[in-house]
Amino acid sequence: MRIKVCRGVSGILAVTMVTSLMLVYKGIHSDTPPMPPSSGATSNHSSPRTPGAAAEKPPVAVLQGYTAIMDRKPLEMHCKTCALVTSSGQLVGRNMGEEIDQSECVIRMNDAPSLGHQRDVGRRTSLRVIAHSSLQRVLRNRQQLFNSSQNTVFIFWGPSHLMRRDGKGHVYNHLRLLKQVMPTLKIYMISRIQMLKFDELFKKETGIDRKKSNLWLSTGWFTMVTALELCDRISVFGMVPPDYCKSSLRRSVPYHYYEPLGPEECSMYLSHERSRRWSHHFITEKRVFSNWAQNLNIDFHQPQWTPSARRNSSSTVVSTAVAAGS
Repeated sequence: MRIKVCRGVSGILAVTMVTSLMLVYKGIHSDTPPMPPSSGATSNHSSPRTPGAAAEKPPVAVLQGYTAIMDRKPLEMHCKTCALVTSSGQLVGRNMGEEIDQSECVIRMNDAPSLGHQRDVGRRTSLRVIAHSSLQRVLRNRQQLFNSSQNTVFIFWGPSHLMRRDGKGHVYNHLRLLKQVMPTLKIYMISRIQMLKFDELFKKETGIDRKKSNLWLSTGWFTMVTALELCDRISVFGMVPPDYCKSSLRRSVPYHYYEPLGPEECSMYLSHERSRRWSHHFITEKRVFSNWAQNLNIDFHQPQWTPSARRNSSSTVVSTAVAAGS
């Protein structure tokens, strides 16, 4: 369900950020400083990477479509193995935390916490992809999300009118203030051109024009496509297969593992899939991910499943559609 970041909230956030983030700032700077990059870790390579072509890539890929909040420098990041941890209640009681933390990079979404859930979801966070609509919740949980974030990259996405840099984009304004108060945080935005590429990729893979169909891409979509750009192999934890919610053997679990009294997962998926106005088509996205997994290095765990044979999806489509934006 879409949660609007309304104008009325911006004033409140501006006040609370200035006061409360200063309390966090001291805690962040008292932590051990981040380790310097290893020798040869930087690279000027800027051509798009074909997912799965690990042998041909430099140690670090330069991802032009993800720009730093202040200096607009592109994100430089590459991982051989990634654990993409969903926020699904499927992870509750699965005890996958240790396996998740063994990946080189651990990717999480929005405000999904690890504290208190380490046994099931792990402790580490290398990258966190955050929707504009989750900004308030992230700030609410700033003590946990930011105090231990010396080596975490934060990528925010949102519509262009919220992310504009001319003083009128109030999400960008809050992120800029956050960076000023906590200069060690690694905060990036998905560029406008890159956002258009995400839309185009969805249209190529589904035949659906997102804007004409009044749809919102989910944070899961942005996270998966971003992971394809920076990871050689992706292990997805907690994502059900596309037809799972039609099965009589499905488990009834909460939509979020950290909200046990929240909506039921399949009820959420099915209601959004049937909606025709400003909803997330989670199941449609999962069909695309399943299709990609037939050709790319994507594995699904908890539940464990293998994609069924469908039409062939070209990895060239994936890499080209998200090739370096500006």
